[in-house]
Amino acid sequence: MARKEKKPGETLFEEYYSRCWGDRWPGLRESLFKEIDHYHLSDGLLQPYYLDEASLYPARELDVQPGDEVLDMCAAPGGKSLILATALQGTGSLTVNDLSPDRRRRLKQVMEDHLKPEWRENLRYTGFDGSLWYRHEPSRFDRILLDAPCSSERHVLNSPEHLKKWSPGRIKSLAPRQFALLCSALDAVKPGGLIVYSTCALADEENDLIVERLMKKRKGRFVTEPALFDRGEETRYGRHILPDRDRTGPIYYCRIRRLNGD
Repeated sequence: MARKEKKPGETLFEEYYSRCWGDRWPGLRESLFKEIDHYHLSDGLLQPYYLDEASLYPARELDVQPGDEVLDMCAAPGGKSLILATALQGTGSLTVNDLSPDRRRRLKQVMEDHLKPEWRENLRYTGFDGSLWYRHEPSRFDRILLDAPCSSERHVLNSPEHLKKWSPGRIKSLAPRQFALLCSALDAVKPGGLIVYSTCALADEENDLIVERLMKKRKGRFVTEPALFDRGEETRYGRHILPDRDRTGPIYYCRIRRLNGD
């Protein structure tokens, strides 16, 4: 019997996302090659920081208040951390974490280049594996932003090298990691505290289905909440900002409130 020829990554990618998005996929795919709307974050900063406009929303959905203890679990490159820091204005505490030493160095440089010295006094830089956070700081934080590592289809499509290597196994390997990080965040946030889970992924397996799995495994420990902002499209548990309709993104985000007394 002849050995079945393995399909190239480009073909596997097209087949997978065509199944996910149906008739919408060609337009959505095209939009991932186009220039996105950028936002220059400047209020209270030493110099502007430019980021994808959609990236504002997960950080703003966290609704950080002065005095809060906040964790940015996967913080690099730092744009969302700047939003959290400006909300705190040097009060409370902000832990900015990234497992990669190189990304952590760049993150620290971003914070030092853009934040006022007095707004950096409450910062803590860490390099922990976020999926294990619950072991050493359970129930500590008022707010946690989990912008999880994800498929980042925009990057894949714009990188022939990465597209050539792509397979559905990429999503299958990322989803357990995302779920482990979210479970850890649920244990690290205080009862009554808030988590915003976000990705820049298109695949439902990395977005709503991660939240759905948490509902099954941690039933009764949390509720999802409506978004504060109506940007993007409503999903079962959160919202999805997509570039074919919003000229920015993709960004998915979901608000998760840990229940008191769990």
